[in-house]
Amino acid sequence: MATNKKNPTLITTVGTMAATAAVAEYQDHYQKTLYDSDYFWDQTARQELRWYSLFHRVQDCDLHAGRIAWFLGGKLNVTDNCIDRHLPERANQVAILWEGDTPDQIRKITYLELHQEVSRLANVLKSYEIKKGDRVAIYMPMVPEAAFAMLACARIGAVHSVVFAGFSAESLRDRICDAKCTAVITADEAIRGGKTIPLKRITDEAIMACPLVKTIFIVKRTGNKIPFYPERNVWLDEEMKKQMPYCPAEVMDSEDPLFLLYTSGSTGKPKGVTHTTAGYLLYTKLTHRLVFDHQEGDIFGCMADIGWITGHSYIIYGPLANGATTFMFEGIPIHPHPGRYWEMVERHKMTQIYTSPTAIRTIARESIDYVKKYDRSTLRVLGTVGEPINEEAWKWYYEVVGEKRCDIVDTWWQTETGGIMITPLPKIHSKMLKPGWASYPFFGIRPVVLNEKGEELNSKSGSEKVEGLLAIKNCWPGMARTIYGDHQRFYNSYLAAYPGYYLTGDGCRLDEEGRYRITGRVDDVINVSGHRLGTAEVENALSTHPACAESAVVGYPHEIKGQATLAYVVLKEGYESNGDLLGELRNEARHHIGAFATIDKILIAKALPKTRSGKIMRRVLRKIASAEYHDLGDLSTLADPSVVEQLIHQHKIL
Repeated sequence: MATNKKNPTLITTVGTMAATAAVAEYQDHYQKTLYDSDYFWDQTARQELRWYSLFHRVQDCDLHAGRIAWFLGGKLNVTDNCIDRHLPERANQVAILWEGDTPDQIRKITYLELHQEVSRLANVLKSYEIKKGDRVAIYMPMVPEAAFAMLACARIGAVHSVVFAGFSAESLRDRICDAKCTAVITADEAIRGGKTIPLKRITDEAIMACPLVKTIFIVKRTGNKIPFYPERNVWLDEEMKKQMPYCPAEVMDSEDPLFLLYTSGSTGKPKGVTHTTAGYLLYTKLTHRLVFDHQEGDIFGCMADIGWITGHSYIIYGPLANGATTFMFEGIPIHPHPGRYWEMVERHKMTQIYTSPTAIRTIARESIDYVKKYDRSTLRVLGTVGEPINEEAWKWYYEVVGEKRCDIVDTWWQTETGGIMITPLPKIHSKMLKPGWASYPFFGIRPVVLNEKGEELNSKSGSEKVEGLLAIKNCWPGMARTIYGDHQRFYNSYLAAYPGYYLTGDGCRLDEEGRYRITGRVDDVINVSGHRLGTAEVENALSTHPACAESAVVGYPHEIKGQATLAYVVLKEGYESNGDLLGELRNEARHHIGAFATIDKILIAKALPKTRSGKIMRRVLRKIASAEYHDLGDLSTLADPSVVEQLIHQHKIL
């Protein structure tokens, strides 16, 4: 293990510098975390986590070979770090602060209560013979029981797979079956924006094709009547009342899986991204504390859903590992009125708020009075996540919400990275913020910009345009280890294209001061309202309609959602375009994937632009969708260039 005898206090300094350090100090410390990575992460892991048995080796990573492992030989439990270790000092502190779909619904769960509820739920799972290594699907609304379920799985060593409650039965089925889940934890119904979602009914439909599922545990959210099958349905609250409020934490290896989280890729099949125990927890804890300047007594408000990685990392694991009070929100930002966020900030005295650019743009369309009528003086840090934020929304957030006094952290990261990778740090970078730029790498992270040949590009002057593919040149503890059941796909997706680098799939720019700006996906993935949607998934859904002969789905800019979807569809012989048919096609993705995947526009085409080898030229379709008709690039390889002119004509009148 490498050590740096000259730098014994590096970790302590990094942990407290958010309050005092200058940019030069940040840069010095950042370089040290790269120069002696093993020492940095060794000391950080010893200081930040509670271990049953300490690791004997910091890392064994080789991106060329697809081998990633951290803190080898270490033994610990995530819930011991997130709950048990806080009990002596924080038993009566609120751990989870929950507000429901309407403002009159508030629950406060202390660390002691969290320990008891998680233990009871863990004992329920054990009583149904769920054990270490088993996979459990969680298909839940944003209620505290969803957090209990995740933590109960971690308590006993079961691997949870949370599925966003907006996914359809078909998408839920695919994720349950791929993970080989033996149980599902769901609710009778969900409530969001005043609308009721029949989660149990959707779950029943999904598991018809999942023979390994033995038990469905049901949380009562609305209490409305639902189908109930006693042979495998269980009311979770009734079972929890029977259990002891203590369950010993399973001893887990550092590299034991903690959870699976399915994400869209450039193929139709979602990927079960796998995160393991020690490295993920360490990285989320450290990033939560430093990126959001977490201090004693803070009320941390992340507005994400636990169905996505942001909810995992910055509602549950990161904040609880830091002994924070973390906020869970069931509703939407404009229900029952567009000032809901700021009303909650005033009511709960939140110190940080972390939300998506889509939410910010949606709120900004309304009267400024919805913001100014509420006291936001407790806020110190405003965060954005999920997609690049445009300059106008950034300025509105900074000037209107933060009154030009709050730090903005425009964070870039991914499901696969586990935690925040590029971000400003509060107080350190306050005077160097650049609207729309994610800014600087986090400690221990080495991003690079590559051209298509895999050559690293460097910014040498302000006039030089540096733009290319964003890649990471080193391993870090929070990164995903594999795709469940298909490590070759993991290697091919992230490591094979440019050996020695983790390829993010995002384009970026680099300025002369070392700041990074994310320009969006460069692969066949669309970012709709912060939800990553694979175009192949939508095309697969369209192909199930009897009228669809062929389709190609692309993204185009949208002022609220960031990106919207346009589907070019070629109809089979005998079908003609009409309003009913377009409506049916538009809803195919909604039916097969979920409401958030509903297609925005459909263009019925006679043919798609293809090369002579038969490959669809998607870059041309993306340009047309964005109305960039005069910047289509080289069309000489097309089999029939006239197809492009026809599509341009149709798009102009769409």
